[in-house]
Amino acid sequence: VQLQASGGGLVQAGDSLRLSCLLSGGTFSMYNMGWFRQAPGKAREFVVSISRSGLTKYADSVKGRFTISKDNAKNMVFLQMDSLKPEDTAVYYCVADDGVWNPQRTTREALYDHWGQGTLVTVSS
Repeated sequence: VQLQASGGGLVQAGDSLRLSCLLSGGTFSMYNMGWFRQAPGKAREFVVSISRSGLTKYADSVKGRFTISKDNAKNMVFLQMDSLKPEDTAVYYCVADDGVWNPQRTTREALYDHWGQGTLVTVSS
């Protein structure tokens, strides 16, 4: 399985950005998908995940501003990011897991077998 993330860039605070992630080499509908991020000098952190059936879990820091969605026909997951803040600046990683989705465990990095290469989002103040 390979994950290819795209859509990062430089935006101003308050702007929106949409990240995309394409899964190849596997059956997309069998995977729970998600996004992690790593800001400069900080540990990687959970952002959001979506289960095979469409259940979602958001980090408190992005709740109400970010929206995850997916298109099974296109093998893609999307992250719509609105009202961006400078603290959202990070490399964003797309992830995939074929296990049982659980809203508590879904936030753990170790759960995910498949990681994309990351796409950089920079939000200027």
